[in-house]
Amino acid sequence: MGRDGYDFYLDKCLLPVAPQKLQVKVNNANSTLTLLNEGEINILKTPALTDIEFECCIPQVEYPFAVNRDGFQGAYHFLVVFEQLKAQKKPFQFIVSRTLPDGKVLFSTDMKVSMEDYVVTEQAKNGFDVTVKIKLKQFREYGTKTVKVGGGGMSIQARRAKSTVRASVPVGIGSEVVVNGRLHRDSYGGGAGKTLSNYRGKINFVNQKGSHPYHVTSLSGGWLGWVTAGSVQGV
Repeated sequence: MGRDGYDFYLDKCLLPVAPQKLQVKVNNANSTLTLLNEGEINILKTPALTDIEFECCIPQVEYPFAVNRDGFQGAYHFLVVFEQLKAQKKPFQFIVSRTLPDGKVLFSTDMKVSMEDYVVTEQAKNGFDVTVKIKLKQFREYGTKTVKVGGGGMSIQARRAKSTVRASVPVGIGSEVVVNGRLHRDSYGGGAGKTLSNYRGKINFVNQKGSHPYHVTSLSGGWLGWVTAGSVQGV
């Protein structure tokens, strides 16, 4: 996978070098039974949780092909982030955005996950750089059932689980988006301004060469500023 077309986010942390390979395994929860007269049958069930696995390089020196939107950070910074994601025992958002060299936005991956395992490897052939193999698992919200007994009858109220995989909506000029991130004066991160939270706006300019490729306006067209790709979600 090329750096120009892919951005990998673990929560709000952008990996400086996009992994060469991403493996997403959609697991099966179906069961098979054998009936005396019917033979083998397959009982279809809700799919099991999805497994995600990739290996990423964390540079110890600043490379021209790496993306450091908030300034260069060595491996220690990212290892602390990974450990926090593991230790906090809370789900977080895993996002992969894909863009063609001409600026056309492809499909995105946006899934709530947990940090299952990660393995840190240091090899002489990689110099001082660190390689981290990460395993994530989809997190699915769940609810409780409340049973009310009374009035000669019984009713069951169920709180449905919310989907944790949001539909991917391509983002481009004219798209309505929800913004969660800091505004900047230009598309290269200059002139940091205020931070927006769950702000509903629109995209009026796109510069995929910049570290902050999307320019956001209000729904009425008032200019606001440039934001990172991970700060906008199409609606």
